[in-house]
Amino acid sequence: MARIGFVLKPDAAEAGPLVTELVAWLTSAGHSAVVTGEDRVTPQGAEIVPEARLGTLDLLVVLGGDGTMLRASRAVGDTGTPVLGVNLGQLGFLAGFAPAEAHGALTDALAGRLRIEDRSRLAVTLRRTGGEVLQRTALNDAVIHQGAMARIVHATAWIDDLFVTEYRADGLIVSTPTGSTAYNMAAGGPILIPGAAGMTLTPICAHSLTNRPLVVPASSIIRFELGSGARDVVLTVDGQWAVPFTHGDRVEITSASHPLRLYTGPKSYFDVMRDKLHWGLRGAR
Repeated sequence: MARIGFVLKPDAAEAGPLVTELVAWLTSAGHSAVVTGEDRVTPQGAEIVPEARLGTLDLLVVLGGDGTMLRASRAVGDTGTPVLGVNLGQLGFLAGFAPAEAHGALTDALAGRLRIEDRSRLAVTLRRTGGEVLQRTALNDAVIHQGAMARIVHATAWIDDLFVTEYRADGLIVSTPTGSTAYNMAAGGPILIPGAAGMTLTPICAHSLTNRPLVVPASSIIRFELGSGARDVVLTVDGQWAVPFTHGDRVEITSASHPLRLYTGPKSYFDVMRDKLHWGLRGAR
């Protein structure tokens, strides 16, 4: 008997009926199903628990888009629980299966017939001047940027205690290979194929044409500090957690100890790139 968890996109109309159908099928087959109380659905036969207490799962099913996948990564990324994504969003880079494929994909996953990829994550540590330490993990990226005001960020960067440069830019992005096709790509950063042992460091609208994006070994530690005049700077992790970053604080970013284990869909990575990013598409004449 397997214990299957579900995380849902809250505003997706099709998520409720789909989770009800899947839970009914799982419980009839002798498996147990767990749904988070935060998702406000109560399928018959499912155990309802707070997201922070999902506990030990054999598999987590995500019914949603990439944002819901990022939420799932926070919930189970450190446990080694494999995640199966059913795309109810728009882009769907991470959720590899369509709703019509959900039943078959879950059947194959439980039978051990689906391939699992390890997606590296970032370990992000903010060390406050007063000694407070805040830690988060990121599947996509960590971004240093201005909050409400359109000011330049003055940040000094080190890699493995080697001074890199002082950036003057609208912000800085450190991304995983998975996140390299998100904000990093929009800012002109390089695309890293999942499985590549690296991170990207990309300035946003740098005020020097020679400040180019860097590809950094996954084992390295990237460190940022702010200049004395910095005000209203924010550190954002995966676009879902944000905290002020002030002069005297220190941000350290490296590869997390545990990757996210992700079931891959029927399309290859390059199939997804061609589909989502329209690679090779010629304009009409």
